Amino acid sequence: MNTINKQGRSSAPSIPKDATPLALAALVVSALVIAGAWATLEKLHKVLVQNKLEHPWVIALLALAALLLLLLLFPAVRGLRDAGQARAALGRHELIEARVKAAAAREWAWYAIGYAVAAALVFITIQFLLANDGAVGATFFKLSLIQDSFGLVLQAFWKNVWMFCVAEVFILVWGLVIAVARMVPGRAGSPIRFLATVYTDAFRGLPTIISIYLIALGLPLANVPLVRDWPPEWLAVLALTVSYGAYVAEVYRAGLDSIHPSQWAAARSLGLSFSQTLRFVIIPQAVRRIIPPLLNDFIALQKDTALVNVVGVIDGFNQAKIIASNRFNLSAVTTVAILFMLITIPQTRFVDRLLEQEKRRTRA
Repeated sequence: MNTINKQGRSSAPSIPKDATPLALAALVVSALVIAGAWATLEKLHKVLVQNKLEHPWVIALLALAALLLLLLLFPAVRGLRDAGQARAALGRHELIEARVKAAAAREWAWYAIGYAVAAALVFITIQFLLANDGAVGATFFKLSLIQDSFGLVLQAFWKNVWMFCVAEVFILVWGLVIAVARMVPGRAGSPIRFLATVYTDAFRGLPTIISIYLIALGLPLANVPLVRDWPPEWLAVLALTVSYGAYVAEVYRAGLDSIHPSQWAAARSLGLSFSQTLRFVIIPQAVRRIIPPLLNDFIALQKDTALVNVVGVIDGFNQAKIIASNRFNLSAVTTVAILFMLITIPQTRFVDRLLEQEKRRTRA
């Protein structure tokens, strides 16, 4: 079929590029990855035999993994088939069908290469863990030690969860107080705005671990009334509240500033005071917008509870370090790392979902 170019002349449509070389490359890459993965699985089997971990279900899992790897060949073969159909259509001068099949062949080829690269990275990691006859893997994933220490680590890990939940409540309140303080209107409010600004700048520039160290150790050492007799856990909660309050205050302030000035004007014209306008009009709208960034801050807070080990709190990480120093193995630390991921990754996906919902609402 002819087309008309800009000069009004008739020209033949372009011939689609042959996708066979790319499909063949995808097939070769997939085959190489499968061969390397099978070699890795064989090495893993030998290490399991040496460590007397050769159970029937383990062998079944290794065999299943070897069979599943063959699925990497499927998109590459589909790409080759579509490339052949594109050549055949081109021989019949059916350019539209040739373009469709060539595009499908390229898509299947890149699909195969992408999954092959991902599988290769997984098995390269396994090879790293199997290095030195499995000594690397045994250092981080010694199953017997993980099983023996799991109860102690989990019991101590609940202290991290408790500190996170308590600190989160205080941070929400304290951060809102600081954010409102930075928005106090008039010349009379300038000293309050200045102090709130100094506070947020200071604690956002100070590493959290230093804040914990100075507050949780410094206040009892200075014999400060009221807090000198607090247990280390509560002092750590205070330090986390003061440190993260600065970050959350800025999130609050960004949400409050995002509300259109007409909302302020309408509320004040109805006779509402500054505090009433904030309480009934501005804050309810702002909170809806800042939930995703607030949750991101709380995910970071959840991880930073591990920093309280510097002041002697026996949390999950500190307990894991004690076990690691006694057994000369880091598998207990791997356990607490997995526990942190188990409670943070679902929250991260929840934040992504909220962001996507906000995008859809904004487009609508």
